[in-house]
Amino acid sequence: MQNNTTLIAVAILVIVLLGGAVSYLSYQEVATPSVYNEFAQCLKDKGVTFFGAFWCPHCQAQKKMFGTAEKLLPYVECSTPDGQNQTQQCKDEGVKGYPTWEFPDGTRETGELPFSRLSEKSGCPLPEIVSGATIDVLPLDENASSSPAE
Repeated sequence: MQNNTTLIAVAILVIVLLGGAVSYLSYQEVATPSVYNEFAQCLKDKGVTFFGAFWCPHCQAQKKMFGTAEKLLPYVECSTPDGQNQTQQCKDEGVKGYPTWEFPDGTRETGELPFSRLSEKSGCPLPEIVSGATIDVLPLDENASSSPAE
């Protein structure tokens, strides 16, 4: 009986310690500024709007490009919580697909956009890590041809 009690106590202690470690590491990730913070904040400050839906894989991929700076994006959720309808705001805005980016000049582009395109359309400088790169992040489009010649 005492062996079972000791085993249960050790198991509880291990679970508590693991939970604490996970919480600490999660906090560290959020507390560390992303290299994309300034870029995401600039998009917001310039009046860019990112319309999306929680169930949209392209929206999730676009957010993931920003890492922890995702929380700074000028994001508008267009889906109702049940995922079956569009919010009134997005209906009023005439959003027809996701993701949709609206820029200060009133133009819109639909689909995952590379940082270079977001920079060009918004006037926000590219993040240092992207502007110094020799290749650009390309949008994912499962319907696009993989051939660069097309």
